[in-house]
Amino acid sequence: MAMVTDETVLERMDGMKTMSEQLKVLGAMAKGERNFDSAAVETALARLTEEAARIPAQFEKEVIVPKSEALPEIRENREDFTEKAETLETRAVAMSVSEAADLGPALRRIGGACKSCHGDYRE
Repeated sequence: MAMVTDETVLERMDGMKTMSEQLKVLGAMAKGERNFDSAAVETALARLTEEAARIPAQFEKEVIVPKSEALPEIRENREDFTEKAETLETRAVAMSVSEAADLGPALRRIGGACKSCHGDYRE
């Protein structure tokens, strides 16, 4: 399998990986696999918010490489794509988590935002 060398695509992939890692931290707490830790929750939410805010700019440049899962429709439907990224950011900012029981509903809202974008703009 070919390695990705394009800096733009690497930045995108790194951002998506960071968001995935943060969601795993939150998911593990929601499932009781990890003790609830309010500091870790705040860190994860901050990282999610930061990365979500970067998405529109990361996809301004049209770069599609074989390893990338980004679809060309991102360029064709730029306004919708940007709106979906902004929804993710808004939901991450709005997440109010003070105990483990809050995580499930909050993660479903975040997951819905991820899924809406991935459904349209990711292979």
